[in-house]
Amino acid sequence: MATVLEREAKVRSRNMTLADLYAKFGPMPVERIRMQPPPGTATASDVLAAHARDKSLCELIDGVLVEKAMGYEESLLAMEIAHLLMTFVRPRKLGVIAGEGGMLRLTKNLVRIPDISYISRKRLPGGKPPREPMPGLSPNLAVEVLSKSNTEEEMSRKLDDFFEAGVELVWYVDPPRRTIKVYTSPSKFTIVKGAQVLTGGNVLPGFKVKVADIFSVLDEL
Repeated sequence: MATVLEREAKVRSRNMTLADLYAKFGPMPVERIRMQPPPGTATASDVLAAHARDKSLCELIDGVLVEKAMGYEESLLAMEIAHLLMTFVRPRKLGVIAGEGGMLRLTKNLVRIPDISYISRKRLPGGKPPREPMPGLSPNLAVEVLSKSNTEEEMSRKLDDFFEAGVELVWYVDPPRRTIKVYTSPSKFTIVKGAQVLTGGNVLPGFKVKVADIFSVLDEL
């Protein structure tokens, strides 16, 4: 399997067509792929420029700006999970929790924006939250709430990127199915649902919540 740096070099060496983009990201809505700067030439600076210009959140993958997919229901679930994690993490001074605007530069030309991220105190410079808008840090836990426009290719690639960068645990939250896939590697996962318990594993020992309690936010007034 090619490394992140090898993939970045390959993409920068040639111009990308729409067919290339679909092969890479799957049949996602074309409006999620920014054409300026031209695909294959974008940098981390362009991620910040796009946000400053129109408040959009774009990830940077192989020199391509890909706009984050997030809807109201997905945001509700992300807020609920972030609240539960923060309630556990903050009193114990374990690290920091960031939400769906938390840009992370995993490598020089790879920017990911998990819907929720947990970074342990040990990974924080000086044990303090970073002040820069796009810190070069890898989270211990990354959480993604799946949207309709997320493709299988896109999310599979994201898993590879996360674990190559040092992420230890990834949760993929599926609103329609009300399930959560818990990944400890790109190919090793378990699915939890209903009355089953979601735990923090080795990343957040002691954290646990029933999956049904997370999704109940969608039904309450």
